Amino acid sequence: MTTATGFAHPEYLVDAAWVETHKADPNLVIVDCDVEPAYNRGHIPGAVLVPDNYEKDPDTGRIHIMPPDKFAAMSQGLGIGDQTLVVAYDNSQSLYAARLWWALNYYGHTSVKVLDGGWRRWVSEGRQVSFARPNSVGSVKFTPKANASIITKTDELKTNCRLSDVVVWDVRSAGEYDGSNSRGNKRVGHVPGAVHLEWLNVMDRDTHRFKPAADIQRMLTQKGITPEKRVYTY
Repeated sequence: MTTATGFAHPEYLVDAAWVETHKADPNLVIVDCDVEPAYNRGHIPGAVLVPDNYEKDPDTGRIHIMPPDKFAAMSQGLGIGDQTLVVAYDNSQSLYAARLWWALNYYGHTSVKVLDGGWRRWVSEGRQVSFARPNSVGSVKFTPKANASIITKTDELKTNCRLSDVVVWDVRSAGEYDGSNSRGNKRVGHVPGAVHLEWLNVMDRDTHRFKPAADIQRMLTQKGITPEKRVYTY
């Protein structure tokens, strides 16, 4: 599925060749996770456009993930049912594709993968580009089953953030971490004791692919993000 090696779960990623081979599979839904203008510039043939690439609930100020009913409706509108294999991609170094990957996993749909390298890889390999929207999807049923083990609440983080076997990983920009850039938030700074490694550092800026597993592991180890620790990210 991918040429990535050394990762604990290489099955979470696919390469463009795999998508090319399987893009017409009846039980596969390819989701473009960029915004509509980007989708309209061209997309993988047959790809559908996610209507909200944050998967956040407007009724709570877009702070929390969509509630189950809204998320199920969105998924069904994309043709994603309980038995569907989903491949997500974007042109933003997998930022939005990873969000959809997580949101689907949170609601119990683990049959989802990310196109490593995303749109840039697809185009750079000279693969076919479409400008047509796919026909309306058939009737499918998405059953949300929230997995509380992969999300944390503020109280839990406040209790655990100073424990010796816990590491809190701040993946935001350096300015957000050190408080020099509020990005509109009421308060600045970071969770006490959090280590900083911006998510962009694990990506190759030129290819939009994940860096080699050994390089990522070395960066994480330097920050104390190691397998025996319980890791919280934000």
